Amino acid sequence: MERSLILLKPDCVSKKHCGEVIDRYEKAGFTIRGVKMMKLSDELLADHYNHIADKPFFPNIVEFMQSTPVIAMILEGEDVVSNVRDMLGPTNSAEADPGTIRGDLGEDMMINICHASDSPENAEIEVARFFRDDEIFSY
Repeated sequence: MERSLILLKPDCVSKKHCGEVIDRYEKAGFTIRGVKMMKLSDELLADHYNHIADKPFFPNIVEFMQSTPVIAMILEGEDVVSNVRDMLGPTNSAEADPGTIRGDLGEDMMINICHASDSPENAEIEVARFFRDDEIFSY
């Protein structure tokens, strides 16, 4: 069983798509192991996006990601990382097929509803970045 970190981004929260997105994940058979709403700090965003923190567009990402709280979730399931990314569609929502989450609800490269881990290894790093051990549940 794999885990993936999911962030329901400010556009998802402000446009009230959270229930629909979570419903799609649950209907696909994934289990929620942790969930919380949170404001993202500069430090957390710099750590999470360290691979692009030196890019000129990074301040725009920080501004967007801090525009509302986000909902952080841990999903668990077989091949959850690749399956969730398939459900999302490409990062650029304008290129995403109808029927994918980003194709149905997103707008562009940044306003794209959701972050999802890109590998099982990164998922474990990201889960630890956003959740303490006592916030992860088995049942």
